[in-house]
Amino acid sequence: MIQNKNLSPRQLSLISASIISLVNALLSLFLQPPWYLPLVVFAITFGIVYWLYQWTLHRFIYRKIKLIYKLIYQTKANRREEFFYEKILPQKSIEEVGRDVVEWAQKRRSEVALLQANERYRKEFLMNLGHELRTPVFAIQGYVETLLDGALEDKTVNRKFLSNAAKSVARLVNLLDDLDQISRLEQHAIHLNYEDFFIQDLIRDVFDEFSLRAKEKNMVLQIKKGTLAPVAVHADKAKIRQVLINLVDNAIKYGHTGGHVTAGCYEVDESHAFIEISDNGPGIPDEHLPRVFERFYRADASRTKAAGGTGLGLAIVKHIIEAHGQTVTIRSRVDVGTSIGFMLRLAR
Repeated sequence: MIQNKNLSPRQLSLISASIISLVNALLSLFLQPPWYLPLVVFAITFGIVYWLYQWTLHRFIYRKIKLIYKLIYQTKANRREEFFYEKILPQKSIEEVGRDVVEWAQKRRSEVALLQANERYRKEFLMNLGHELRTPVFAIQGYVETLLDGALEDKTVNRKFLSNAAKSVARLVNLLDDLDQISRLEQHAIHLNYEDFFIQDLIRDVFDEFSLRAKEKNMVLQIKKGTLAPVAVHADKAKIRQVLINLVDNAIKYGHTGGHVTAGCYEVDESHAFIEISDNGPGIPDEHLPRVFERFYRADASRTKAAGGTGLGLAIVKHIIEAHGQTVTIRSRVDVGTSIGFMLRLAR
């Protein structure tokens, strides 16, 4: 028992008092007193020493414990709460205090790691945002300065430069609109107008919208065989339309010429459907998959820059689906293709 490293103050007091009392009682035997005197010495010494050790250890240790709790907890107790904690609730043991401190330390480490990750993400986001804004602004500046330097009078180039500047303005406007929308999505400031509709009909509408772009790249847009049976979902039709537009736009933009984009609709259970947009494009390396839904994240910066876009499409997809209380997933393999899917509630 003495070798135990987790003795309580009461146990320490009991052991110390017993040893000292026994020593005093044995010493009193050498004085050859009446037979009962060693017993009296033992009892008196035990009581005094036990009380003294118990009071000293209790006061010292629990004052230290109280200081520890003041350091690790931010809330301050009022007098009534302090009386309740000290007089009514049982005092925590050293082991319990140790567990509390370890738990607090782990929580603080997790918070520090999260803050560091957020700081890295903030810096990266600001850097990417500056890059995205700089590109169209510099293009507009270049065209305008060229026109002002005399190209405005040259009919062979003035209309072309104005047209290119207008395209850069449109890209800048799209970027700002996407930033505004994703900010409102993150703050839950966008109201969702739920309705029942057939998801295949909405997919066909989106495919028709992209038919000319798909024809330019000789790509086929189709709903997967076996998933043509109508699936009615309960969601915000306009927002889900935007999700499908972003996914199909990415699939065409980054897909191979002569490839295909396929949509699949599956009833997962009695209350959920899974919708997936797939392509047979170049795919995304595994190390990039966990971050593809971040704002402005570039799995292939050169390819993304050449294809255009704001870099916010998948981030908007993620926030819209999460606003519906559902999840979005991605599967991809290099030189095989990419599939992005999301869950929706079935119509009742």
